[in-house]
Amino acid sequence: MNFRVLSLPKFDRQAKRLIKKFPSLKAEILNLVHSLIQNPAQGTKIARDCYKIRISISSKGKGKSGGARIITHVLIKDHSVYLLLIYDKSEQSGVSDSEIEELLQEIP
Repeated sequence: MNFRVLSLPKFDRQAKRLIKKFPSLKAEILNLVHSLIQNPAQGTKIARDCYKIRISISSKGKGKSGGARIITHVLIKDHSVYLLLIYDKSEQSGVSDSEIEELLQEIP
């Protein structure tokens, strides 16, 4: 079963900023989206059907540990995966539960 992958406006803004800084990130996000269509529950489960996915940024050259983090939310009944948040690990250490709850409120 294929899932739809949708993004929140906050994700789009953050991704645009990071792609300007690290051009290879665009292709890496697209690869992840294609992977999420087939297997939506990737990464480490962190909250109510939310997952943290570690991706490397090849133009940064630091591997997954120094790469980006993408927070996703999987809705099985709607066959949808929402891209909630993306951040550079060197700029932000993590995401609080309250931030995730705020983002979940933005899902239509």
